[in-house]
Amino acid sequence: MTAKIIDGTALAQRLRAQFHAQAEALAARGHRPGLTVIIAGDNPASRVYVRNKVKACNEAGFDSRHIEFPAEVSTETLLAEVARLNADPAVHGILVQLPLPAQVDSGRATAAIVPHKDVDGFHVANLGGLVNGKADFAPCTPAGVMEMLASESIAIEGRHAVVIGRSNIVGKPMALLLLQAGATVTICHSKTVDLPAITRQADILVAAVGKPKFVTANMVKPGACVIDVGINRLETGKLAGDVDFEAVKEVAGWITPVPGGVGPMTIAMLLANTLKAAGRTAQS
Repeated sequence: MTAKIIDGTALAQRLRAQFHAQAEALAARGHRPGLTVIIAGDNPASRVYVRNKVKACNEAGFDSRHIEFPAEVSTETLLAEVARLNADPAVHGILVQLPLPAQVDSGRATAAIVPHKDVDGFHVANLGGLVNGKADFAPCTPAGVMEMLASESIAIEGRHAVVIGRSNIVGKPMALLLLQAGATVTICHSKTVDLPAITRQADILVAAVGKPKFVTANMVKPGACVIDVGINRLETGKLAGDVDFEAVKEVAGWITPVPGGVGPMTIAMLLANTLKAAGRTAQS
């Protein structure tokens, strides 16, 4: 058995074409979707992420811009900028790129964004809203995973989903979205005893642990759908996911690659959330 590869790049491209048409329709009504990204410091990875996000937004017909602060920026200065953007009707989505410099209170920065502009889905109101299915926005990476499962018509209801990772950005919201879709969900983490015994039960296995090639073939149920959220830079300079792709693809039924899997879908869902926010403004 060789797994079917779920091509996140191709799916994201199809979605972005749809978003472009929807953005132009909103713009014709005077509501061009607007996203502003705030970045502080000179983290190289953050700069790449911001550049990719802004580029994707511009290509989709959004009004996208980014605001840069030096590494020594204070929490108060950053919060003042968030407050200004909260009050700007042309800005439908606000994103504070993480990580922030050590002296900046990341929690306060995230909480300062009004929930209806929190297109990253990190505000406590949106994370909490996932529990009862009433969040304005779901975090982009878990939302992208759900789109990938839907694109392949992978059954979720009644299936056993195992999520490795318990972060507020991926692990916990991923588990909640799968639970809402009818799966029986197990969350695993660094303190889980006999992890392979649990992962081998998974019909859907989501790896978000941040360790390269952590999930090996003997941890995977034959025919399972394996979603690799990890992105790790190896000593060789190459990127690798949390899954040992070459070995696991011979066991799994579906698998996502790194790069070209979940990553492009995360940006696509950022566009989807911004478009949703703009659409709400147009209806108000």
